[in-house]
Amino acid sequence: MDTQAVFAALYSVCEENVTFFSGGAKGTQGDAGRRLVEAMKLIQEHARSLEPVISAFAAVYHHFDFDPHIPANGYRSLVKVVRCCLLHIIHKGRYITANRRSIFFRVAHNAGEIEAYCNALCQLRALLYLAQRLLHDNSHGNLFFQDESGLSESFVREYASMHKGCFYGRCLGFQFTPAIRPCLQTIAIGLVAFGENYKRHQSGIVDAGGIAPYGVAASSIFTSGKYAIDPELRGAEFERITQNLDVHFWKAFWNITETEFLSSLASMTSTQVKVNRALSVPPVPFDLPLAANHRASVTIAPPSAHIGTAPVQMRLISYELREGQDSETLLSLSRSEGGAISLSLGLKTKRLPSSPCLLIHFHGGGFVAQTSKSHEPYLKSWSQDLGVPILSVDYSLAPEAPFPRALEECFYAYCWALRNHHLLGWTGEKVCLAGDSAGGNLCLTTSMRAAAFGVRMPDGIVVAYPATLLTAYASPSRLLTLMDPLLPLSVLSRCLNAYAGNEPQNEKQVEKVSTLSLVRRDTALLLRDFRQGASNWIQSLLDPNRASAPSSTAAETMPAAPDTPTTDTVRKSVSAASISSPHASPPVPNQPPELPGRKLSVKSKTCQDLGSQSHGIPQSSPLMSEHAVEDVSFFLSRDSDPSMSDDLSSVAIPPPAVEEGSELEHPREFPLGFEPLRSEQLAEMRMQSSPVVKDPFCSPLLAPDSMLKGLPPINIVACALDPMLDDSVMFAKRLRSVDQPVTLCVVDDLPHGFLSISHLSRETREAANICVERIRSVFNQKDTPPEPRKHRKLERTDRRELAPAVETGALLAGPIEDAEAAVGRGAKISDGEGPVAVAAQNNTDAGGIGA
Repeated sequence: MDTQAVFAALYSVCEENVTFFSGGAKGTQGDAGRRLVEAMKLIQEHARSLEPVISAFAAVYHHFDFDPHIPANGYRSLVKVVRCCLLHIIHKGRYITANRRSIFFRVAHNAGEIEAYCNALCQLRALLYLAQRLLHDNSHGNLFFQDESGLSESFVREYASMHKGCFYGRCLGFQFTPAIRPCLQTIAIGLVAFGENYKRHQSGIVDAGGIAPYGVAASSIFTSGKYAIDPELRGAEFERITQNLDVHFWKAFWNITETEFLSSLASMTSTQVKVNRALSVPPVPFDLPLAANHRASVTIAPPSAHIGTAPVQMRLISYELREGQDSETLLSLSRSEGGAISLSLGLKTKRLPSSPCLLIHFHGGGFVAQTSKSHEPYLKSWSQDLGVPILSVDYSLAPEAPFPRALEECFYAYCWALRNHHLLGWTGEKVCLAGDSAGGNLCLTTSMRAAAFGVRMPDGIVVAYPATLLTAYASPSRLLTLMDPLLPLSVLSRCLNAYAGNEPQNEKQVEKVSTLSLVRRDTALLLRDFRQGASNWIQSLLDPNRASAPSSTAAETMPAAPDTPTTDTVRKSVSAASISSPHASPPVPNQPPELPGRKLSVKSKTCQDLGSQSHGIPQSSPLMSEHAVEDVSFFLSRDSDPSMSDDLSSVAIPPPAVEEGSELEHPREFPLGFEPLRSEQLAEMRMQSSPVVKDPFCSPLLAPDSMLKGLPPINIVACALDPMLDDSVMFAKRLRSVDQPVTLCVVDDLPHGFLSISHLSRETREAANICVERIRSVFNQKDTPPEPRKHRKLERTDRRELAPAVETGALLAGPIEDAEAAVGRGAKISDGEGPVAVAAQNNTDAGGIGA
């Protein structure tokens, strides 16, 4: 179904319902009917403006693909999300047409649904305007605007004021596969309920390991009912939380999976392994032979940045017990977790020989949260499927231990594994690094550091949706942070600021209250919430015309309120903290002295300092190139392609002209006559321009060619709808430009972090299997991974000697094509009141990721 057919179907269904509800006594049903008519008319207005833009993007976005066999980039993702929103509107409109004469038809409910998607379409229209600006300011196939000012600053400013609650209420996760929408709704309800109770327990939540986190999580269960019943309330609260609560809140929320109850539940439902041992490796220096000259060695110093020397925490997971894994030496390194025995040694446990392969894993969590315990379920499954032991590193987290502490610990753990392979059930032959999100970043930078030290490199790297650029540069895929339920821009910026050392290490303390007072207060609030939720639900049933009005259905009637103070007393973001802390990461070498820097702790060792400790070994190259950071660019082409320039000029737009006599502090970012919906309160968005994030060991995409050429083969698994997609695409392009072996696989319709929910749906399990296949290909030393099945689309590597892989369709290709066909035929869709069962599609002409 091409673009023209989608818009034709949209106009038809909207016009038909407008005619019915605006004419005759049978069609009008009070205020709800008028709301439905106004929303349908506004949808048509947005669609008429979007149709030529979508068609223009479809003609040019192939210029930004990794190659013709891997059609994926942020521009495609934006177009796909818009198409998905249009299909949801068509689906809902067809349901209204088929059921509007029924006595059970609820006009208010359906008006609320249409208004929510109308608001979402308005905001998507604004994002496409910003994407057109990116096309104008960028060129030569580059996806990032390489400057934190200008357009990047404009996007941050617009994000702070644009309304986002519509994407977290009725429209939550509409762009993803329907199988995971219930999971995303559960996460969103849990988040807002946790955020409400977090404010009440601020005095106790700071006590790590105490009873307070359990109390917050438990009380959240009882206060979550109102957010499940009222999606508008959930969306507004979700937006408020993401805009105002600081990184310590997100650390607390994401660490819920670390609680004993949830971790025990996950352990019972996951694969049972023979070895699951938490290790604490003492921080002692040791020598490691150089890769180029085994007679020479380099000393690996223990991590010391920011918090001084401390044991490095790891976890050894093995499906089978292997030689060395039950040795006295390893058991002496084990640490107790207060749970069940983690090393299963039955009376007749068979001890297998050491494995020729080892997987070293670095977990994700935005550099600020989680440990290997949260990632145990899929790691246990990987250990069984691959038949290899897995060593997962529990590196220290920001903001208490910012860059480069995590990198130091990961590199130390990697070198320790090479030296002590006999303790891990590994022969020392083949080793692969794997990680997701922040862990993917650490996989790449750990390999870069291994190359700088001259030690053995891993045989391959497998990274899932990695963060390769930690600056605030704008890109089309990062525009998706406006609607992403797992990676909002305000949350992403707080995590990156924490890793760069721009967030305070300690949460603001509040006055302590007695336990009895907490119990009395929580009991009263709990009863109040029950009464409020029950009352709203009963009234919504008795009065069908009563519905929670959204922010606005008319973009032009929603005035911006930049100076409106927030009504709730919440803790403001503290991302603007001073960067003069003595426990600071060093500035990037060769930075001009006028750039803001931070004083270096006596204990802190920079990557360059450690890289220079080669003990006179000439083979150990320095970690930094001889070029200044400003000279390192990920722009791949300097010469303009005339045909490409002509194509881009048809869709790219310059900034709107500033009106004469205008006194606006900032210029308009949108054409006259259009304004996106604005939030009632501004987000606390302060992007710190720290030189730390431009360090290649922090942002691998900014590494010079000389550092990238030393990396092993890299396999990247990205998500088409992930705000970090452009990080993967551009990094793959960088590697290909220096003739480094790289593969890129893009999975459709799944969110960032799908590995953590890999056991919840068929689609996420199959996506996780792609990572397993990539790891297996590293161990088997194959040039290309196994041939893909029809559940996804894979692609060839960039090596010229490899034959192109055959495209076999994307995740959920069959059901999505059926849904589009149904829309085109005008078929009746019976399921209307429940979650919409139409997913975003893949279409060549209309801009699907799988095009």
